[in-house]
Amino acid sequence: MPSPFLSSEEYDERAHQLYNEGLYDEALDVLREGLSLYPNSVELHIGVGYARLAREEYAWARRSFEQALILEPEHEDALAGHGETLLKFGQRDAALKSFDKIVELGYSDDLDLILQVGRTLFREHDDDRMPLMEQARAFFQVAVDQAPEMAEAVACLGYARHRLGDEQGAIVSLRRALQLDGEHVEARIYLANILYDRQEYEAALYHFERTTPEDHWDEKAIGHFIELKKAIHRTPDDDPEIREWETRLGELSGELDDIDELLAGIELKFMAEEGGEGASARNQLELFGVLLTDLVEQRRDDAHRVRTTEGREFDGSWEEIVREMRDADPDFAGRSVQEFIRSEATRRGIAIPAHDAESFIRASANAGLLKIVQ
Repeated sequence: MPSPFLSSEEYDERAHQLYNEGLYDEALDVLREGLSLYPNSVELHIGVGYARLAREEYAWARRSFEQALILEPEHEDALAGHGETLLKFGQRDAALKSFDKIVELGYSDDLDLILQVGRTLFREHDDDRMPLMEQARAFFQVAVDQAPEMAEAVACLGYARHRLGDEQGAIVSLRRALQLDGEHVEARIYLANILYDRQEYEAALYHFERTTPEDHWDEKAIGHFIELKKAIHRTPDDDPEIREWETRLGELSGELDDIDELLAGIELKFMAEEGGEGASARNQLELFGVLLTDLVEQRRDDAHRVRTTEGREFDGSWEEIVREMRDADPDFAGRSVQEFIRSEATRRGIAIPAHDAESFIRASANAGLLKIVQ
């Protein structure tokens, strides 16, 4: 039975606390009770909208945000929530209009709100809707302009720049974010992976070494770290540090096939570290989830298969294939991938590039030493 002694603000506060704890059903119950007493409370309607969004009940969420906007057409949180639901229904232009109105109304200095909109656009983009990523970049830029010393805003700008193909701009932003906050793990891991892909291996290792195994939720990055430690520092396989990272690799093995399970693990980590800052942690979780999901998809897109003249097959990324080939050769147990490539190029007595895995495999295929099946 509704309590007549609670104000609409108190109902909203209770629901907000439950929402931050991830208790969406309970939050919705409190909001419904509050609306039975205060049907014209804009904040309670907005709360219902976000609880519905969290439960992926998009039609109901849209209805709640629209009700809030009827009561207060220029409410910034209602505009943000309404824009997000419109994106769920593919109404991109209408969604962007809602988001742009937030800036037009003068809420550029509401950093949490601006980052929320940027993250929403970042999450909802796909290859056919890159304008959404450009819009995400624009909102992250607004946040950086307002708070140039805010590491999270600068890092988000870096992620968007990278997705838009501005690799150098992304590196500049991510390095700046780490200057502002050396403990920004997501920015450091992202930067390390970019540097690895650019074959700037020592710089990549520098950043990998400043993370812990528990910071990582992707096998690929851990594999990069182990490979670089062995190649650059000549770290042996039985080194305690290598074993620690290999243990983490084993824990994650197979989990990337189920992204929901992976993100659930990250959420537990965020909630434990952030305590009462659940909403902020969840926003970072959702954005990091997109980064991971795209990383998984990229890994699938990079899948290849080769067959040797002996009939053995290896599959994965170019780097993973070469690593498997090295592991299959007992003469190279415990030695780096780079050593294996250089030795093979010399041993075959033909011109095979030794500077990167893909060039090595393609040249080997051209020389008839193996066949690229996929």
